[in-house]
Amino acid sequence: MSTCESLTIWWDGGLWLIDQTLLPCKLLPIRIKNVRQLIDAIKLLRVRGAPALGAAGAYGVALAADLSRTSNAQEMMADLETAADMIKASRPTAVNLSWGVDRAISAAYLGETVEEIRQHALAEAEDIALEDIRINKLIGKNGAKLLDDGDCVLTHCNAGRLACVGWGTALGVVRSACAAGKQIHVYSCETRPLHQGSRLTAWELSSDKIPVTLICDSMSGSLMRKGMIDKVIVGADRITRDVVFNKIGTYSHAVLAKYHKIPFYVAAPLSTFDRQHEESDIIVEERDRDEICTLGGTRLAPQGIDVYNPAFDATPLELVSGLITEKGVFRPPLMPPI
Repeated sequence: MSTCESLTIWWDGGLWLIDQTLLPCKLLPIRIKNVRQLIDAIKLLRVRGAPALGAAGAYGVALAADLSRTSNAQEMMADLETAADMIKASRPTAVNLSWGVDRAISAAYLGETVEEIRQHALAEAEDIALEDIRINKLIGKNGAKLLDDGDCVLTHCNAGRLACVGWGTALGVVRSACAAGKQIHVYSCETRPLHQGSRLTAWELSSDKIPVTLICDSMSGSLMRKGMIDKVIVGADRITRDVVFNKIGTYSHAVLAKYHKIPFYVAAPLSTFDRQHEESDIIVEERDRDEICTLGGTRLAPQGIDVYNPAFDATPLELVSGLITEKGVFRPPLMPPI
């Protein structure tokens, strides 16, 4: 795949991605020159979102193969396995990262020479990237049927094209509904502490001329009570047998939606489903205290204050009205087929 304004991550003589930490002020593609730089980009959220991380993981394996200078296939695979473990450890909660890495590693093992290993790893990464856009369009098509003309939709964090290779999951549903001629208005929660809703979702939608209103996270219940929200749609970082892991704050919106009898939907590809585990099995990533204590270099809290900063929370499936996937919409406890 080559560079395009609508892509978040791509290969063009090397690995490129949009640095999401610079948005909404600057749309800047950066070249990822080595695996360590990719890991830093993942940890610092220069690239983020479950589907985008799946592609990043696969491209990371391809990058490691591209940079390897050994002429021995066995030695190269050992190097790739080391790189794979490092990439997967960078963000443990989002299942797509490991999924993408494992797919690229499995493809690499099909190669008998170092050049074949490189070709197989990159081809698999490119397939994952192309699949992501195709799958997101299907998610959008299936989910658009759930939206009515004139709906006001609440979303949390960013589940748009920036969270994917392209198009998006939750925002892909909105895009598809708008493309079908429906008038949709989005209420975007700011999504503290890193403001993915205000920096990314609001930027995406305003760039696409889709009406969007930015609100503080704590305002959603008030808007629901006033009858201003018709549907809630979010993405997911991992869906286990019992819960949906998504950006911290998602659970609160789900509880509020249930109380106010508002449909709460989760849009995610099948690759985000983890049927082997339950909530208690999953490590929830905890992030740096300064994400809460500072903003733009300004201190917001007393020095040394205790901080709890989980990146995700878990929403029980009984609070979910429907799981929007490329295979259709499934209403828990019904799950999509493997």
